[in-house]
Amino acid sequence: MAQDQEHFRDSIGTINDEGKRAWVYPKKPSGKFYKYRKYVSYVLLTFLITAPFIKINGNQFLMFNVLERRFNIFSLPFWPQDFYLFVILMLIGVVFIALFTVAFGRIFCGWMCPQTIFMEMVFRRIEFWIDGDRGAQMKLARQPWNAEKIRKRLTKWSIFFIISFLIANVFLAYLIGSDRLIQYITDGPLQHTSTLISLLIFTGVFYFVFAWFREQVCIIACPYGRMQGVLLDNKSIVVAYDHKRGEAENGRKKWRKNEDRAALGHGDCIDCFQCVNVCPTGIDIRNGTQLECVNCTACIDECDHIMEKVNLPKGLIRYASEDEITKKEKFQFTPRLKAYSAILIILTGILIGMLFLRNDLEASILRLPGQLYEHKEGNIISNVYTYKLVNKTSQDINNVRFELLSHKGTIKLVRNENFNVPAQELAEGTLFIEINNAAIKSDKEKVKIGVYSGDTLIETTKTAFLAPRSYK
Repeated sequence: MAQDQEHFRDSIGTINDEGKRAWVYPKKPSGKFYKYRKYVSYVLLTFLITAPFIKINGNQFLMFNVLERRFNIFSLPFWPQDFYLFVILMLIGVVFIALFTVAFGRIFCGWMCPQTIFMEMVFRRIEFWIDGDRGAQMKLARQPWNAEKIRKRLTKWSIFFIISFLIANVFLAYLIGSDRLIQYITDGPLQHTSTLISLLIFTGVFYFVFAWFREQVCIIACPYGRMQGVLLDNKSIVVAYDHKRGEAENGRKKWRKNEDRAALGHGDCIDCFQCVNVCPTGIDIRNGTQLECVNCTACIDECDHIMEKVNLPKGLIRYASEDEITKKEKFQFTPRLKAYSAILIILTGILIGMLFLRNDLEASILRLPGQLYEHKEGNIISNVYTYKLVNKTSQDINNVRFELLSHKGTIKLVRNENFNVPAQELAEGTLFIEINNAAIKSDKEKVKIGVYSGDTLIETTKTAFLAPRSYK
């Protein structure tokens, strides 16, 4: 019997006994937590849609242009030279997720994950509007392809495709920039066929995810659910069924009016299966924490409704830890949480410090590959270099010039001596460094170069200078 009770662990919740896809038709949720989730979702959806179109100081608020390797995070421009900042930012993200998973389980999945927000607060609500609630959806799925089913399916699929197309446009704005996206729309799709094809591919992916793959993303594709087994412990607060109260001594039992359940030794769970029917991943929360659970709180609201109807206390399913249910222990800030918090604070401090120390202009001066030094008149040794200057600010840097700081010598540019570096652009060219042989102490020497804007030193860099061995 114990083995039969544990059979749910043999496979994921969306696979039936024959190994086929078990489609989930969740009941329409309602209640306190669902109302709060809607408010959070509205805010996050607004942010997600508007972020690539918001500009501060001429910079897009969020942009991840992988192809051109240009990124804007909270309107601050980042370049490939700032990759180390992304590494630290990713580490902060990993530690942050680990910290909140240890403390509160998959609260991110249920409240903030874009997949959950779009699925439950956009596509699922459209489905409820067109197909009806759980019973109507199951009936529609079983009935033959008559006029009603064709009309509802075409209406739903068309709306899903339109929304997927709009999401793909927003996604494209993050990748190539909102200005370029608007320009492409103004020019017309036939002027940018490659972009149109990419947009349709993204649309197809989003449509596939939200119209067919759905909760399988959280169960199969997303690794976060499997992280729970490593990160959660008995002190983690998750959406949990109070088995002590629900089962009591003789287990759960169907509701009987005017029955003294306590005297019979039965728990408060009336085995109504409403928590299962409302679950968007099709699991029974009474079996304990499972990888399919995204902590969406739908079962909490539904169970509270049932408890109200049968005049029993709410909270049979609630946010709680295993220790709180079994030992009545409240949440504690454990040494494990303190360690994660300390690491998070340290990494955040390092990131903030590096952001303040980051130069507005990144200079790179390298010797031209394959070129040796040149011996000129007057015992002058000359080396040729290429330079690249990256302006990370939203303002032009004017009257840029180079000056040799470590040695007595001259720097000659192939083009004009003074030039400008446009905002958020790259300036590159060729220059010669000429040093008298008397100032050279080795055949490969490091020279320090200053980059000036007018009379202001804005950056320094070093490069190698080659000379004959006889000049050591």
